[in-house]
Amino acid sequence: MPSIQVFDPALCCSTGVCGVDVDQELVGFSADFDWAKQNGAQIERFNLAQQPMEFAENNLVKAFLERSGAEALPLILIDGEVALAGRYPSRAELSRWTGIALAEEKSQSGCCGGNSSCS
Repeated sequence: MPSIQVFDPALCCSTGVCGVDVDQELVGFSADFDWAKQNGAQIERFNLAQQPMEFAENNLVKAFLERSGAEALPLILIDGEVALAGRYPSRAELSRWTGIALAEEKSQSGCCGGNSSCS
């Protein structure tokens, strides 16, 4: 499975899901990150405010910040190569990158959950 690294902008806490005015994009990505991790993904997050050395010691990330600035974050690396910048990946993208299958949404219809063979 590939290694995924997420380099977040400076956030108030490790996930950015804190305070009174929470960014819904961060809420969604935090849930997707947890889903990927729970399903065996090798995925890490680094917060510019809390882990600046991770940014400074990675030459690719350092060059990205020098060229594009912190406002271009988040930066997502897969096996040390840029996969995405400027937005967080969707669960479908994480699924594609890691090979983790997405659970199918089940539609509930009537007493049998859409199963026509129930009596």
